[in-house]
Amino acid sequence: MLVSIIVTTKNEEINIKNCLESIAKQSFPAEDTEIIVVDNNSADRTKEIAKKYTKKVFDYGPERSAQRNFGVEKASGKYVFYLDADMILSENLVSESADLLEKNKNIVALYIPEIVAGKNFWNKVRRFERSFYDGTVIDAVRFIRKEVFLNVGGFDENLTGPEDWDFDKKIRKNGKTGLIKSPLYHNEKEFNLRKYIRKKVYYAKDFEKYIAKWGKNDPDIRKQFSFFYRFFGVFMENGRWKKLFFNPRLAISMYFLRFLVGFNYLLKR
Repeated sequence: MLVSIIVTTKNEEINIKNCLESIAKQSFPAEDTEIIVVDNNSADRTKEIAKKYTKKVFDYGPERSAQRNFGVEKASGKYVFYLDADMILSENLVSESADLLEKNKNIVALYIPEIVAGKNFWNKVRRFERSFYDGTVIDAVRFIRKEVFLNVGGFDENLTGPEDWDFDKKIRKNGKTGLIKSPLYHNEKEFNLRKYIRKKVYYAKDFEKYIAKWGKNDPDIRKQFSFFYRFFGVFMENGRWKKLFFNPRLAISMYFLRFLVGFNYLLKR
């Protein structure tokens, strides 16, 4: 039962070691783990560091959709698991994911709980916000049966930004999904509000193409681009509204951040 872990990189010498170390420290057997790093022409030491952990380090681009698809082409595993270089895995994440799919043949892919790392105030706000998204239409599966990945054609390389949502929709049309308990940590320790807004606006540039592909009346798209759902609905589902009530400062700051993202997106349209 081989698991292929695909890490996409570009100038990630600061983060890549922590990411690959967390893979090396998994409770899942190392001999059943394949690490594939797909780099997009880094100008720093990313590839040099990566080669200390795996021989499978490749150059490919131009965007992460193409990198992920290329990584799966090179993968030998029964399961594929894609990561960004600034992510760190909890110790039992791969074991829990692989065991769940082995025992439940009707589940085709898994959502992984994501915790935003970092100690400054905006990291706490981002961590609070992200805690509402696990397993929702704002999230996307990460651990997938390879055969299903190939059946849906992988990521749409014509999309940059909403390709995760697009991929998730295709996967859900092919079977049941699940959510594990073991989290991954997204390293946003160097959180910069201006860079964060710029990044969000960049990844929003293909929203219109994504909407056109599925149609504006698609139920997922109606949620993903609904003011009500993005500002209220997703935070109220399954009793999660209680977190808003008991964390008013974080809640207000989260809404401020959501407003900034939305406002800047509208300015760029």
